[in-house]
Amino acid sequence: MPRLCLCLYQPDIPQNTGTMLRFAACLGVPVDIVEPAGFDVSDRNFRRAGLDYLDAVEIRRHASFKAFQAWRAGEGRRLVLATTKGDRPYTDFAFQPGDVILMGRESAGVPDDVHDAADARLLIPMRPGLRSLNVAMAAAMVVAEALRQTDTFPR
Repeated sequence: MPRLCLCLYQPDIPQNTGTMLRFAACLGVPVDIVEPAGFDVSDRNFRRAGLDYLDAVEIRRHASFKAFQAWRAGEGRRLVLATTKGDRPYTDFAFQPGDVILMGRESAGVPDDVHDAADARLLIPMRPGLRSLNVAMAAAMVVAEALRQTDTFPR
């Protein structure tokens, strides 16, 4: 059975990407990156945020969303989008071990075609009047819940 993975759609802030790669390394979660990213992965801010954890995380890069979709279809995985436009809380969703949790760009989320391609669209409930959480914080919350539900935390 494939492992749960985290997917970053065209990330545009290196520090957030480095933070997500660091927690993915610690939790044993592979990361897919749909390019183009808004920065060069050799960027010093990205390397600083990821520290020496970047060598401990499995990273798959996809040149486009179309290429990512072809990979995902071949793997038979569900696409679970974390979005402020979600239709149910992430805690009410039944995660499966092979799910791909997709996080959008910090500056713009994901375009409509990516949103429409998701098998599920989940939100993090928040107090009224507040827009969103930091993407790395949101990813950590959703990934941790998925790992908890599927009993796949590292041991």
